[in-house]
Amino acid sequence: MIVDEVAMREIGARLASVSQAGDVIALKGGLGAGKTTLARAILSALGLEEDAPSPSFALVQPYERPLLTLPVAHVDLYRLENGASVEELGLDDYLEDSLLIVEWPERLGSRLWNHSLILTIDVESEGTRRLTAQVPDAWRDRWPLK
Repeated sequence: MIVDEVAMREIGARLASVSQAGDVIALKGGLGAGKTTLARAILSALGLEEDAPSPSFALVQPYERPLLTLPVAHVDLYRLENGASVEELGLDDYLEDSLLIVEWPERLGSRLWNHSLILTIDVESEGTRRLTAQVPDAWRDRWPLK
């Protein structure tokens, strides 16, 4: 599906409306593709009123209630130097009670959870963005973009 910034916000709101604790939304795409825009749209739809910073330097930016209706850990693995560092982030712990939004999930390699919703944003030659989804069984009955 072709998406612009308005569509990104709408998709973020629709994803937020069906997201649950323990879910993983993995966002793939090159620099400037719109991964953080989509993550911010999800956070906003879950109630975040402030501007969400990109977690590029912190790697993990957690958000708790009452800021959001569902706790979220927004993760940006772009600066992760090696796969061994992933264990130190304790991402599995967030799955107990939070939604996990992961930018640059390819840095996890085979550690990406099987139940992850994988959204890929590609910038095409004319500058438009195309969103494709790999919808796992865990999301199939509540997939909001049919």
